[in-house]
Parts: sequence; C-alpha cells; structure tokens
Amino acid sequence: MDSPVGGAAGLRGQRVADEALLDNQAAMAENDPGGMLRMAASAGAQVRESAALAAEVNLSALEDDGLPRAVVIAGAGTAARTGEILAMAAGPRSRAPVIAHRSAGVPGWVGAADVVIAISASGHSPEALAAADAAARRGARLVGIGAPDSELQSVVERSRSPFIPVPRRAPARASLWALTVPVLLAARTLGLVKVNEADFAETATRLDADAERCRPSAESFVNPAKSLALGLAGSVPIVWGSSPLATVAARRFADTLSANARYPVVAGALGEAGRGRVGLLDGVFGGLVESDRDIFADPFDDEGQLASRLRVVLMRDGGLNADDDTDEPHAVEERRADAIQTLAERRGVRCDVITAEGGSALERLASLVAVPDFASVYLALAHGLDPMAVPAVSEMKELSNP
Repeated sequence: MDSPVGGAAGLRGQRVADEALLDNQAAMAENDPGGMLRMAASAGAQVRESAALAAEVNLSALEDDGLPRAVVIAGAGTAARTGEILAMAAGPRSRAPVIAHRSAGVPGWVGAADVVIAISASGHSPEALAAADAAARRGARLVGIGAPDSELQSVVERSRSPFIPVPRRAPARASLWALTVPVLLAARTLGLVKVNEADFAETATRLDADAERCRPSAESFVNPAKSLALGLAGSVPIVWGSSPLATVAARRFADTLSANARYPVVAGALGEAGRGRVGLLDGVFGGLVESDRDIFADPFDDEGQLASRLRVVLMRDGGLNADDDTDEPHAVEERRADAIQTLAERRGVRCDVITAEGGSALERLASLVAVPDFASVYLALAHGLDPMAVPAVSEMKELSNP
C-alpha cells in the first residue's frame, strides 16, 4: 500500500505512516541520524543550562532607565514564539506591551524609551542582526540572545549591551526552551514578569517526566506522543488553544508538525475559530466526508490517492491568571472548548484533547508542548522521513540570498 514520495534530492519517505516503524528502535535511529528525538528529550536540560548561563550575565543595566515603554522581541521562527510566550507570561495587564517583531529591523516608533531583545539560535539571523543594529543606532536598550562567538554577539557587544550565550546544540525549532528562559529572565529584570527559580525547576522536571513517558523504547500503546502521531497520520490537523497560553502551545505544535513531519496545519485560538474557522468541520475534509466514513474502509480513494480528513487537536488550559479579577474569561474558554468537542463528535471528526497540568504558567505551557514536540518527530519517522533534514529550507535560503 505504501507509495514512495519522490521529489528533491534528499527527500524520502512513504505516503502512508507505518506504525511498525515506531516500535522498531533500529529503524527510528536510521531515519533520525541527526538525533531529533534526543534533542526533544533535552528540553528540561535546556531550561537548567539557559538559566545558569543567563545568571552569569549582568543584566542590571536594563533597570537603569526604569520601566520601558515597550519590549520588542526581534527574530523569526522559534525566536518569535518566545515573544508570544513572554506576552502570555506578562499577561493582559502587563506594565509594558510585548511585541513579537518578525521582520528585519525594528518598528519605526522604537526609540530610547524601549527595549529590544534580539534573538537568533544560530547568531546569524538577518532579522535579529538588523534589529540589534537598528536598536543600537536609535539608543534603545538592547539584549542579545543566541549562539556564542557569533555575528549577533559582535553586534550586541559593540553597543556595550548584554549578550546571553545559548550553545548551538540543536536547530532553532528544537531550542525553544534554551531561547525562552533568557527572554523571561531579561523581562524579570525589567519588572514585567514574576517568574522565579522554582518555576524553572518545576518546568524542567515536568519536561523530564514527559520525555521519559515519550521515550523511543516505550511502545505505541503506552507512549502518548506515538499515539498522538499515529492518530494524526494521514490527516489535515487543526490545532486550537482554549486560552492565550494554550494558543501559544497550539501554534508551537503547528510549527513542529510543519517542519519535522511536513504536514500542513491550521492553528490558532479557539475564540478565532468560533468566528469562522469552525466551518472547516463542515467542509469537504470534515463532516461532509467523516460522518459517513467507515473506520474500517480502505484509506485510499477510487483513484488510489490517500483520502485526507480533518483531525482536531484541542489544547485546554483551565489555570487561572492572577491578572484576572474573576474566572469569567476562563469559564468562557472552557465552554468554547466543550462546544468544539461536541461539534466535532456530531460530525464524526476525531478530536484529541491535551489538558495543561502544573502550577505556574510556565509549567502548564511545558505540559502542552512536550508531548506534541515528540509527536511531530514520531510522525515524521512513521512516514520514513528524517525529521532533521528539510531540503526545501536549504533550497529556499539559496534561492533567496543574493
């Protein structure tokens, strides 16, 4: 039944996911020569190492000019996601707005009253480099986060600004926690968040525990990441978050599913879904085909092509935010989440629910991110794909560089 996937050099794999591959450690090792599973398992260690490295950097100069007018997180991809995490951690009543800026340079209004945090795992991102240079020229307070001895470090240190080194041991998408912890510590120095060492320790412990549950040697029926991956196989995933925290996790899952498993994904906030995107459940990939679908039927259509279908992944977070006077916003979110599950059930669209656990916001975020991170790697491996090697990314860089 499997049909090889052709295409650019270096692209390999099979159209239909093979569950047997996920219970064959030798096959997984062969398809994962870059060690993406090992990198996913390092998330807890990333938290500890980044906290230790950031503690060695003198960030006190950030306090000299008091509370900033705004904090700009400059970078692309995973670096920009750290800005969303900071905005979530700061909450709706943050003392200064947090803005994730994904383009080169900085917004036109940035000046001496603002703080720019330029982030690049490699230290060579053109977005982060241009932002650091622009921030220095405009007199904004600047912090750099990225690979040591890199171009970004040189640009930041020329302006006599602090630079937090993050050892480059993995691609940016596998370095979320290594990049996030320094951002939070810089924001704590500015008085925007109250995250403490206990929060980091509990988050690292949570990530370690989930890595143990999702280890390659755990068979599919007891491994939550393998089960999630196999449930998503052959589908068009729709990932929705029930709260700002869960929405960050949903968008993170979309990133890893696209980059590691090469799956097209729709992701966002549940509130946005209720304004139109919930109609996907009634489309040709949703209820119109799912309601009459025989789960024992051949997964291929009459022309021999694999029939795609929607699969909803709902990330739920019932934790209260200390910035809210009441729990009403959370009650609304929970009702929406219940409604989505009901709508999916009525239409025969399968729905996976991942519920946040833990005390602090950071630990709850980790509980929503860890298993999906592993699942994206396992989904790639089930298709016989190398989750590390993405030929189109290299080709894109070659074609777009002058």
